[in-house]
Amino acid sequence: MLLSLMRKHAKSWLIKVMIGLISFVFVLYFGFSFTERKGVKVALVNGEPVSRLEYEETKRRLRENLQEQYGGALNEDLMKMIDIDHMALENLINQRLINQEAKKIGLDVTEKEIQEEILAYSYFQTDGRFDERRYNFLLSQSRMTPEDFEVGISQQLLERKLMQFLTTFSLVTDQELLDDYTFDNERIMISYVQFLPKDYEGSVEYERKALEDYFAEHREEYRMPERIKIAYLTIDPNDFADGVVISDEEIGSYYEENIDLYQEERQVKARHILFKVDAETPEEEEQKVKERALSVLEKARAGEDFADLAKEYSEGPTSEEGGDLGYFSRGEMVKPFDDAAFGMEKGEISDLVRTSFGYHIIKVEDIKEARTKSLDEVKDEIRSRLLQLTASDFAHEKALSLIDQMPYEGVVLTQYAEAHQVPVKQTEFFASNESITGIGDDPGIKNKIFSLEKDDISELLEFNDKYYIVQVTDKKASYLAELREVEEEVTRNFVSYLATHKARATAEEYLKELKEGKNWEELAAERGFSIQKSDFFTREDSEAQAPSGSDFRETAFGLGEDREYPDKVFENNKGIFVIRWEGREGIDKEKFEQEKEDARASLMKEKQQTVFGEWLESLKNQAKIERLSM
Repeated sequence: MLLSLMRKHAKSWLIKVMIGLISFVFVLYFGFSFTERKGVKVALVNGEPVSRLEYEETKRRLRENLQEQYGGALNEDLMKMIDIDHMALENLINQRLINQEAKKIGLDVTEKEIQEEILAYSYFQTDGRFDERRYNFLLSQSRMTPEDFEVGISQQLLERKLMQFLTTFSLVTDQELLDDYTFDNERIMISYVQFLPKDYEGSVEYERKALEDYFAEHREEYRMPERIKIAYLTIDPNDFADGVVISDEEIGSYYEENIDLYQEERQVKARHILFKVDAETPEEEEQKVKERALSVLEKARAGEDFADLAKEYSEGPTSEEGGDLGYFSRGEMVKPFDDAAFGMEKGEISDLVRTSFGYHIIKVEDIKEARTKSLDEVKDEIRSRLLQLTASDFAHEKALSLIDQMPYEGVVLTQYAEAHQVPVKQTEFFASNESITGIGDDPGIKNKIFSLEKDDISELLEFNDKYYIVQVTDKKASYLAELREVEEEVTRNFVSYLATHKARATAEEYLKELKEGKNWEELAAERGFSIQKSDFFTREDSEAQAPSGSDFRETAFGLGEDREYPDKVFENNKGIFVIRWEGREGIDKEKFEQEKEDARASLMKEKQQTVFGEWLESLKNQAKIERLSM
């Protein structure tokens, strides 16, 4: 079996980590293991069944992932909008179609490919090496067997191969590339007038009946959340540290197994003097900067103190420290700087080095050659590391033993803890958007606890290197609040709602006057508004502009000299906006040539994904799919 091959790569030390990402990746790409095909069918895909078992498991995992993502904001309305039932079934149908088509084409995934993929997962590595104990622990915490996960990895690899097969002849033309690059990089400038709802709150008037009607219409927004009480045990590795003894032999073994961790790369200690130049600096101005840099280079080579020269002339952030960059390894600096510094001897001063930041003069002050730290140097560090890991293993074993000895039914955690002489804590009622006293505010932990019914006991939970066993001792169901319970909040929101409506109406009337011919500057002065102007920005940069939003981007970039004003005002959490087009800048053609191939690769990837999606949709249209009763 695959795991037997993995044992050759495994280490004996277990690092405790959070496991939510594994479950997310598994569901997003693969759904549920196909090792179990039992149970009632929920669909037939070209005659191949989709069982209720895998359907329910896929739904469960999707729900857990949504809880991780949305936390307390995940309510019934959002669940209905997402429609997990439909999403789970369609994922499984897509999976069947992909597998069937791959089989027809003759594509397959080997065990070696699966092994290599899993060994490369950083989640399963300790100190850069695959750790089988960690692998099994993380999967068990996600209620997943290694067989399940391997099937999932196989599915991912198969999909990747299919995409490569389908897009072999998919090309990006030069015109497509230019159009796409222009779309992403052309820039516009706007000016705008902002209407703030808060400026209108003082003039808002309303009757009691209007407030009550508003509350009735928005009552679901004032739903009181479910609240629970819990009792919990904490198993802390620090409590086991005194009983751990680490031998010199263990330290030596760890050192030998992880020798790569104690290798130090060659390092250079340098100072530099920077003369700033960027891509937009005119050629004539750049020449002047270069001449100034050459004159300072002559002073440095004539023996003047380099640190003093850096303080006087450098335009870099380290000028006050005399240009001191400290020690650095290869790859930490931009490549031209890196190449120059690592090609010099101690005490040497470079020629001018041109980077994207400008011109540099570099002086290498010291060099540390590559070496491996000795065992004596790292002995205390390793001892501390092994002590931490071993204590954590003891705590984990203790926690598992407490769960294993627990009766199946009728357990009262406080009594069980007393019988086993383990401290137990109890909380007051809290909601999912509140911190848990003594545990913290981890969304993953809270989601698991809130999924329990009253008197249920959790699986072993891990957070901040500690283990927890939790029992829900009481629950208060979510309910719709009465107006008297939330009147202050409702009143505040209602006033804000009316003020926003008033600000929007004022802005719409303002835009109407502009489109009828009123002058932009004169109307603003007449109404006492200030005009603000943006910098030039791209579609991607537009999120930083005051109006912002996808609707704003689409409209703003459609404006021009012949259409300075849009047809509507824009609104976001900063206020209401009336905008005016001010100018447009095309792409930097030189920069386009430099970034052309990276842009082509990115567009090619998008195109491949589109082709794959269209192929899958076409496959579904031609397939015989029977969605049975769920």
